[in-house]
Amino acid sequence: MRKSAIGLLSLCSISLAVSQSVNANSHNDSPTTDAITVTTLAEGLEHPWGMVFLPSGDMLVTERAGGIRRLTKDGVLSERLENVPEVVANNQGGMLDITVDPDFSENNTVYFCYSKPSDDGQAGSSSSVAKATLANNKLENVEVIFSASPVIDNGFHFGCRLVFDADKSLYITLGDRYKYMKEAQNTNNHFGSIVRINRDGSVPGDNPFIDGDAPEVFSYGHRNVQGVTVHPQTGAVWAMEHGPKGGDEINVIKKAANYGWPEITYGIDYSGEIISDKTHMEGMEQPWLYWDPSIAPSGLTFYTGDMFKEWQGDILVGSLKFTHLRRVEIENGKPAKQHEYLRENGARIRDVDVDSEGAIYLLTDAPNGKVLKLTK
Repeated sequence: MRKSAIGLLSLCSISLAVSQSVNANSHNDSPTTDAITVTTLAEGLEHPWGMVFLPSGDMLVTERAGGIRRLTKDGVLSERLENVPEVVANNQGGMLDITVDPDFSENNTVYFCYSKPSDDGQAGSSSSVAKATLANNKLENVEVIFSASPVIDNGFHFGCRLVFDADKSLYITLGDRYKYMKEAQNTNNHFGSIVRINRDGSVPGDNPFIDGDAPEVFSYGHRNVQGVTVHPQTGAVWAMEHGPKGGDEINVIKKAANYGWPEITYGIDYSGEIISDKTHMEGMEQPWLYWDPSIAPSGLTFYTGDMFKEWQGDILVGSLKFTHLRRVEIENGKPAKQHEYLRENGARIRDVDVDSEGAIYLLTDAPNGKVLKLTK
């Protein structure tokens, strides 16, 4: 049922007893069952991609085609915000992730990552981050604070997830732009890297490649990082990236670390060709967890709420390929059992987040995309 763009949405709820049976790193886990209520908070979103909660309990949701919309906690979905900059909505590109300033209550500042058109009017785009002041349903003082270089004319592997750490540094995940995978080993550009900047776009003085041509780079050797979060106890940045055919990874991000792509990988090319016959090399990090076959993961967070008490400290990630929410248990710092939820819905899960009460929110990646709320 399609709702109007503005107005109170009638909330559609269903209660599901969900069975899980998954494998991780080719190991099978025992099936379990949990009762979950799924509520559709909003629909009619055009390929929703990223979301963030505001202190009021409202949510901002991006649409890959170029919009940012506000969803109140009561289910009122706004029209697109005014003054959103132009995006190159080509293939995987468009308006992607969004987050809020650590001091949002004082400054009303939001940050969003998008595929920005070339400044010279030529074909191409770059993964770029802008900051702006949120004034009701309008953006003001829009300022681009980072653009990946060089500008590339293709529509693949933008990365574009955002997270702030405890020091209020902003981490931006980037992709290798597909055709340029070998450049993920080059720290003098932004291909296949995670960058760290200050809130004004300046470069922290202790970044590891401060004297290079891409001083924003914090870690490298990534393929296409589609999830990033901060561990609630350690404060470490964790990231999740798409492998090729096999080899999706979750990594604990360390300063100056090389995560190996494409020199090492647990996957092969989509054509079946070998990208590398190596899974280990000296000086390159091993993933904390990898999936083979790939699940096409997107969105990443730790569960810290009280609603699903038995999930405390577990990882939540969406699966695009296998259309489910996946929960990864952690035992003694290592991945343990994994669980699937909502696979029978057939919806590609693009992002996952948790509110202050412990409810879980999902974005479904579709022309008529939805915001789903999961509760006990």
